[in-house]
Amino acid sequence: MVLLVLNTLISKMKKLILYLLIFLPIGLFAQEKSSFKLHSHNDYLRNVPFWEAYSVPCQSIEVDVILENNQLMVAHERQSIKPENTLLALYLDPIRKAKEMNAGKNPEFQLLIDLKTAAIPTLTLLITQLENYQDILATTENPKGVKIVISGNQPEVSAYADYPAYIFFDYQKPLLSAELPWEKIALVSYSFRSISVWNGKGRMVEAELQKGLDLVAKVHGFNKPIRFWATPDSKTAWKAISEMGVDYINTDMPHQAYQYLVKLPSLVYTGEIRHTVYKPTFENDGEEIPLNQIILMIGDGNGLAQLASGMFVNGNELNLTQLKNMGLVKTQAADDFTTDSAAGATAYATGHKTNNRFIGMLPSGEIIENLPNILNEYGFKSGIITTDKLSGATPAAFFAHVSERDDVKSIMEFLPKSDLDFFAGGGKSDLKRSPLDLSQQLVENGFSIVDNWSSISSNSASKIAYFASEESLPTFVNGRGDYLKKTTLATLEFLGKTDSPFFLMIESAMIDSGGHSNSSEMIVEEELDFDQTIGEVILYADQNPGTLVIITADHETGGVSIPQGSIADHSVELNYQSDDHTGIPVPIFAYGAHSGDFRGVYENTEVFHRIMKLVVRYNSKK
Repeated sequence: MVLLVLNTLISKMKKLILYLLIFLPIGLFAQEKSSFKLHSHNDYLRNVPFWEAYSVPCQSIEVDVILENNQLMVAHERQSIKPENTLLALYLDPIRKAKEMNAGKNPEFQLLIDLKTAAIPTLTLLITQLENYQDILATTENPKGVKIVISGNQPEVSAYADYPAYIFFDYQKPLLSAELPWEKIALVSYSFRSISVWNGKGRMVEAELQKGLDLVAKVHGFNKPIRFWATPDSKTAWKAISEMGVDYINTDMPHQAYQYLVKLPSLVYTGEIRHTVYKPTFENDGEEIPLNQIILMIGDGNGLAQLASGMFVNGNELNLTQLKNMGLVKTQAADDFTTDSAAGATAYATGHKTNNRFIGMLPSGEIIENLPNILNEYGFKSGIITTDKLSGATPAAFFAHVSERDDVKSIMEFLPKSDLDFFAGGGKSDLKRSPLDLSQQLVENGFSIVDNWSSISSNSASKIAYFASEESLPTFVNGRGDYLKKTTLATLEFLGKTDSPFFLMIESAMIDSGGHSNSSEMIVEEELDFDQTIGEVILYADQNPGTLVIITADHETGGVSIPQGSIADHSVELNYQSDDHTGIPVPIFAYGAHSGDFRGVYENTEVFHRIMKLVVRYNSKK
């Protein structure tokens, strides 16, 4: 028996050391403040009792205690008692150790001791054992430290005041009145089933929710916190119970609950209606007429959930959601199930699958022509606009040919000699990555370099290079303003000055950044900025028959879902499966001439081929 106990203790110590190595940085010393408090239900059932909950951090830790052979044993019933699992070993001594590790600062949380045996004798022995720990225990006069709260079997309420100053109680009776000894009551606890039968999926019915809100308000009226036990244990439930104003959120998954709730403020975004949507005329939508303008709009990382988040915040509609012709695009790369922007944009620009990180090249390394190269042979002018640097993978796919997307020097050296007639984006300083004088080369190849969108439409040059910033452009939230919309409008006017048909690629790059950083605010705000530009382009298509508008994404980023939201409040909660790209098919929308040709579910390369089929049908090579 002694050997068994020793082996068990060694095993637990190993688990403790491992656990501390993993979780110590996130909570053990930090004990960070948060707007919610977690109650670790049946904490003694965890792999590492006390330490796991303490390091999360939980502000309330529950332990069941049984009086057995003049010992306080930690167990739910006598049949599960293990000799080594005493209250002293699993909780009181570790609490003392936690105090010492906290460099003399009393740990502030409550230890809720659920008495499973007769109240008076169990509580009597507990008080005897607590005499050696009084220096770390909280009292009404000295609230710092560990608050010992008695739950389960208790003495009569009228006897609460007879117990030491460091003993408090968990009040669980339905009667609440001013006559109760509130100075000895640490919290009020009720079964969740007393207000609701909700299982944590979907949402609570209104009547049950109101019942819970009324009970919370009543307890708070006596300036005491409230806890429900037997609550559903899920993200939806944690959020709902927190929003009810419940002070201690009961959970058997403290680490998961903490990770979710601490991130919740950044997951939920509440905005306002940004713009009134444009209602298309549909007069030329789907018409079988010659193409004069092809506008490809790419929302980098823009999956269905990202699109929907902007829609819900913007009054449940977007310019994009007015369109009728739509489909789904499969995004896989040649060498990977999940594409990056380089391979994804290359598929759109060339009609070929390639490896991740490759731009304008086949997996073999062979250079392949892109749309501006090819369309130039049919008399088309071409332009690109991006909120990224021009050396970014998506814009680069329409003018460069490299095997490494981060080879900025080589990418920028392709820019002056490309078949582009217009480009706009950030990263002017990237020109200096090359030993060549790329600015001079741009001028020698007919480009007029401007530094403001207002200089575009009135410029008499045949080609324009617009560097909107020396480095990266800021996000919309951080001050980019309506750069994308104004630049697009000026570019459409510039490219439309001649009788030549044109191709224009417009990229909203930072929806992807929001997915990578799991920032709901960035995703929604970038989505709305993109949609305002979409509205202007749809209006242009209505005013200019022969325009085909295609709106899609290179891939989805973040594995985003929308578990909750409020259309009335213009808010959404976004949850993230990852901080990287996913293989989820992305939506594609089309409007204007031949828009019906883009319905269906197909590979990303098919977008190129459907564009070229229409170009060849109506245009001859020069």
